[in-house]
Amino acid sequence: MKSSSYISYFFYISFNWNIRIATHILLQEIKGEKKYGINTTGADELKKLEEKGIDISHATIYMPVSYSLLDAIFDQLNASTLKPCNHFLDLGCGKGRALCVAAHHGFKKVTGIDISKELCADAKENLVLTQQKIPALEFAVVNNDAFYFMIPADADYIFMFNPFDEMIMSGVVENIIESLQQNPRSISIAYVNPLHKELFVKAGFKEVYHSKKMKYLEVSILYK
Repeated sequence: MKSSSYISYFFYISFNWNIRIATHILLQEIKGEKKYGINTTGADELKKLEEKGIDISHATIYMPVSYSLLDAIFDQLNASTLKPCNHFLDLGCGKGRALCVAAHHGFKKVTGIDISKELCADAKENLVLTQQKIPALEFAVVNNDAFYFMIPADADYIFMFNPFDEMIMSGVVENIIESLQQNPRSISIAYVNPLHKELFVKAGFKEVYHSKKMKYLEVSILYK
């Protein structure tokens, strides 16, 4: 099962990007899935949601961020913001990869949001596997549209892998600002493939880290 997932994913990335990036990511997939003991490899164009009448016009496909980039992000989050690891929130969590890796990087509370009920179920399964290694982990996975999701009062780290178009992201930024106004605190945003980064900058966030490798592997960490 794992082998077929790897092969399918390799050809998907090769077709949409190129063989060089596909080879790099596949090697990271094999190493990362084994290291963290979870099952998150694959891509999903969310057609099942569309067939059920769910509007996916503002969502992007499910595709997990590479493990090497995730590890680099968590290293930079600690270095850039110098904050303790509290509540990690993933908007568009997919199968829960970032949530599981966050737990291994010290977060004791993680929450994932996704519009796909099937992906939420997968995320819960992977978090249960992670909880077996980290019993103190507290997690929640919510099947919801991020546009309508109220940011928890204690969430101080938010992760996104280009999950929405500009319209939905505008609403997400407003939700984050409203949460900060109601519950003043500092907050860090790890935004992979940050196509709408300017929305956060206009809202007063400062970019404290930026990296772009192999054209498509880009991340911005913003802080407020």
